[in-house]
Amino acid sequence: MNIEHGNAICYSGYREGQNPREGIYPSYEEIKEDLLILSSNWKFLRLYDCGPHAEIVLDVINKEALDFKIMLGVDMAAEMSNPQCPWGAEFSEETLANNRRANCEQIDKLMVLSQQYPDIVMSVSVGNEASVEWTDHMVSVDSLTAYVRLIKSNIKQPVTFCENYVPWTYKLAPLVAELDFISIHTYPAWEYRTMEDALEYTKQNYYSVSNHYPDKPVVITEAGWTTASNGRGIETWNASEELQATYYAQLLEWTNQEKILTFVFEAFDEPWKGSAHPQEPEKHWGLFKVDRTPKLVMQKLNVSNDSLDKAKSLLVDVA
Repeated sequence: MNIEHGNAICYSGYREGQNPREGIYPSYEEIKEDLLILSSNWKFLRLYDCGPHAEIVLDVINKEALDFKIMLGVDMAAEMSNPQCPWGAEFSEETLANNRRANCEQIDKLMVLSQQYPDIVMSVSVGNEASVEWTDHMVSVDSLTAYVRLIKSNIKQPVTFCENYVPWTYKLAPLVAELDFISIHTYPAWEYRTMEDALEYTKQNYYSVSNHYPDKPVVITEAGWTTASNGRGIETWNASEELQATYYAQLLEWTNQEKILTFVFEAFDEPWKGSAHPQEPEKHWGLFKVDRTPKLVMQKLNVSNDSLDKAKSLLVDVA
């Protein structure tokens, strides 16, 4: 299959005080504001689950007639314990059984939304980082493969799986046989790389997979650089807006030249993620801050910085 190339970004719209784990979601108007900001520069959005957030996003795109295509995902829960997870992933059989039921419900919702919005959902992913060694939501390759077969028998959109680059070359071949295309994640900063070799490392990650499966399209569904760190996993000096801008410029120059569809990670900072520390790196990957103001990367990429004002001017006053 041919993968359409274009500007792509991962989108999760949680603001201060909002948290999917607590069931506190952005409103229709907040998501509309976000999408109007993003519409100036991106066509493809990646969503991580089929919950209320995704439902609102699809509703906004549909009702406001916005020109976006969505990769819709599934928030897979662990179906097996994983002693290799550094922060703990040992679960009771009861928990795992409940997780399997929840995953089946997610798969059903994925298919329903894909059928409901066939002109907006351009592809679907059966999960996110559910097979890599350190994951806390491990799902077996056999189970992932069965989910893919079920999905493909019920919808027309192409099916993928989003995963760190490593597992593809040694454990996911049975899954690849069922997928329409492969989706990889690459994070040089998490692997102690500096800007001196960041892009070269990204290329090595990508080609290690694409060369392994020469007949299967490979896209990048996460690649980015955090702008702050408390030293947990990423040295404080290796996280800044300047470094983020440099990496994105290099990444986009290469992927645009090679026509590799790449979902940059991510649109907006998400304060609910990671630890409570304000400099927790998980919170700071956005191209925009949590208040929706653009970071330096937006200037370096020569994209419009009046997107926020434009979005606010177009919002309907519902007060």
